[in-house]
Amino acid sequence: MNLKLNLDKVDLFSPYIIVVAIAIYVALAMLGYTYHIRNLQWVSTTTFLYVLFGTIIFIIGAITPKIITYYSPRIKSALNRKDINKKKSTLWYSKLKILLDERILLLIVMIALLLQAINLYLLGGIPLLNGYLKFRATTDLWMVSYVILLPALNLLIAKYPRKRYYLLFLISLALFAFDGYRTTALAIIFSVIVTTYYIRRIRTRYIIISILLAVVIGVLLGYIAVKSIEWQTWVLNPLQLLFYRAGFTMMVLDKIVHMPGFTGGELFHQALTGGHPRVTVGEVVLGYHANASTPTVSITSTIFGPAILDYGALGLAVQMFLLGLILRLMHSAQKMAGGAYIALYAIILAHTAIWVETGPTDGIVWIFYGLSVIALLIFAQNIFSRDNKSET
Repeated sequence: MNLKLNLDKVDLFSPYIIVVAIAIYVALAMLGYTYHIRNLQWVSTTTFLYVLFGTIIFIIGAITPKIITYYSPRIKSALNRKDINKKKSTLWYSKLKILLDERILLLIVMIALLLQAINLYLLGGIPLLNGYLKFRATTDLWMVSYVILLPALNLLIAKYPRKRYYLLFLISLALFAFDGYRTTALAIIFSVIVTTYYIRRIRTRYIIISILLAVVIGVLLGYIAVKSIEWQTWVLNPLQLLFYRAGFTMMVLDKIVHMPGFTGGELFHQALTGGHPRVTVGEVVLGYHANASTPTVSITSTIFGPAILDYGALGLAVQMFLLGLILRLMHSAQKMAGGAYIALYAIILAHTAIWVETGPTDGIVWIFYGLSVIALLIFAQNIFSRDNKSET
C-alpha cells in the first residue's frame, strides 16, 4: 500500500527520465555484447566515460535552475506568488490566444492529417513495407504535416481534454506509422502520454503500462521496417534486433569518440538546413556510400555522438547542459502555468528520449526547442513584470 502511494507521488516525467532512458539503452547494448548478436563487439572504456560525462553534465543543467533559485531571493519571491496558478495560465500566452482556440487547433490537426494522407497517396504505397518508398517518405509535405500536427494535437489535448480527441491521436499514429519511421510514431505516442499524464493525473501503473505498450509498438514497427528493406537480410527476432540496434549504435559512438571534432559542425548545420546528418555519420564514420542497390544508409549514434563528432567533448558538454537546463525550466513552467506549457514540454521530452538512440540530428525537434525557449521568455517576462508591479 505504501509502495503504491509512493509511486503515485513520483513525477514519472521529470527531466531525469532521460537519465533513466540512457541507462536502459546502455544496458540493452551490453546485453547485445554479452550474447555477441551478429558479432557485436564490446566498446571501449572511453566510450562509457563519454556517456557518463554527458549524463553528468545533463544532470548539472537540470539542477542549475534550482540552485540559482535557492540563492536568489527575488526569483524565489516571484515564483512563490499566490497569483501564479493555472487559472491565470492564459495570461502567459495571451498574444497567441487565437492560435490556441479549440476550433483553430482542431482545424490545424485536420489539415496536418490531410497533408500526410496526400503524401502517402503520392508515394504510391506504404513506406513501412517498402525500403525504397521509406527513403522517399520524408517529403516537404511530410515535414509540414508533422511540424504542425504534433504541437496542435498536444495543445488540443492539453487545453481541451475531451476523450474524442484521442481518436485523432490514433489516426495520427496510424498515418505516421505507415512512413516506417519509429521516431515519429514514438514521438506522437510518448508526447500524448506525457500530456495526458499531467492533464488527467492518471495513476502511475496505467502510465507504465502505456509506456510498455509504446515500446512494444516501437519494436514491432522497427522490425517490420527492417524486414521490408530490400537490400538488407535480417534473421534476428524482434527482441534480438532491439539488443543489436543498441549495441551497434554504441559501436558507432565508440568510433566517434576516437575522432572528436572531425566534422567541424557539419552535422548540426545539416540538421538546421534540411540535410541528412545521419547519412553523413554513416559516410564519415563507417564509410557507407549510396549506390544503385542501396539508396542510402542512415546511421544513429546516440544522443552523444553528433556533438562529439562535430565539436568534441566541449560541444557535448554545451549540448547536454542546455538540454538539461531547458527541460528543467519547461518542467517547472508547465507545473505552474499548465496548458500550452504542458504540450510543449511533452513534445521536447518525448523527442529527447528518442534522441538517446538517434541523436539530436532532427531540425524539426530543434524548432520545438526554439518554441519552448520563446515560451519560457514569455513566462519569465510575465512573472517578473507581475512581481515588479506588486512591489510598486
